[in-house]
Order: sequence, then structure tokens, then C-alpha cells
Amino acid sequence: MRIDIITVLPEMLTSPLSCSILKRAQDKGLVEINVHNLRDYSTNKHRKVDDYPFGGEAGMVMQIEPIDRAISALKAERQYDEVIFTSPDGERFDQPMANSLSLAENLIILCGHYKGIDYRIREHLITREISVGDYVLTGGELPALAITDAIVRLIPGAIGDEQSALSDSFQDNLLAPPVYSRPAEYNGWRVPDILLSGHQANIDRWRYEQAMERTRRLRPDLLD
Repeated sequence: MRIDIITVLPEMLTSPLSCSILKRAQDKGLVEINVHNLRDYSTNKHRKVDDYPFGGEAGMVMQIEPIDRAISALKAERQYDEVIFTSPDGERFDQPMANSLSLAENLIILCGHYKGIDYRIREHLITREISVGDYVLTGGELPALAITDAIVRLIPGAIGDEQSALSDSFQDNLLAPPVYSRPAEYNGWRVPDILLSGHQANIDRWRYEQAMERTRRLRPDLLD
């Protein structure tokens, strides 16, 4: 898989992409993640990529030309499954979407900034708009990182124990059950006896019941 991220703040992405599972997946050759500075595609001598909006609204808008040049340059080299724009008014990102995107070959993620991007980009160049929640962030870099992390950890081989990813919250539309580790007792707080029983069928049943109970209590909308 290849993921190309277009941004005006590449330094926000460098460190997170060089750590943990994302780093190991790149080192193994499972994914190639490239960060592109949008200013490199500006024809302005000051590398400017924004301007005032038509109509007099407050704020600045990311211009169409540098974004078109960046996306066109990438698409001239390969085909992309999706050109994603991170936006508060996009589709809500969830685990099924992460599962689907993890099967892609090539993805572009465009990080928005300022008041937004020239709408013609969304009409003609973007194939999918994704939101990570009903709130506004300074830019699209953090959502791009969240999307990238959620996708990459699903690639076979990215996680040492692949079954771990399959048992995460939301994979089966349920929250994950409680988990415990050693010691079995601490400060008088005991691990549930069922987990120490060695009876796998009963343990699996307990985990499912706990997942259902937590989902009903914390996220009943998932059961709808």
C-alpha cells in the first residue's frame, strides 16, 4: 500500500509517522507513506497557497492551483483508489471504513487548512470526504494521522498478533470487553475468576456478554 499525504505543515506528520506500528510497517515494506509539502507546488514566489474568499467572508481559502498541481503530479505516476479530503462535514470515519480502505493499493489524503479549500477541488478532484468527528480542528493533519494509523494497523503483518486487531472495539459493532493482566490480585482488586479458569468456551462467552453489556451501557447506538 502507498499513502500520499498533502499538507502545508509536513512537520506535524513527521514524528508520528516515524513511531510504533506505523514505523514498523514501513520498515517491513508493508506500506509506503509519503508526505508532500503543498507549498512545493505553488507558483507564487513566496510559496503562498491561500487567498481571500470571493464574497467577502472572513478567513482565508486554500487555492485551487497548487492542490491541482500536487494531485495531478501524483496521479501522473500511478492510479489511486481514493483521493480523500479530511473535512468536518465528510462521512464519519469508523472501523468498517478503515477495514475497507486497508484493502486499497494507493491513497491520497489532502489536509485542509484555514477556512477550507476552494470548493471546485471538492467537486472535481476529491473522491471521498472523511470526518473524524463533529468538531473543528486547526487543520487536517491530525485526522489524516488518525485515518492512516487505523488503516495501516489492519494490513497483515503490521501487528505481531494479527488476531489482536480483529478483536478490537467496533470490529463486530461492539465495544471490547474488559482486559486484565498479572498480577491476579492487587490491592485487594481481583481479576474475574472466569479468566483464571482455563475453560476457553466459558471465557469466550463471558467476553461476549461483557462486550454486549458495555456496548448497551456506553454506546447503545451501535446496537441500533
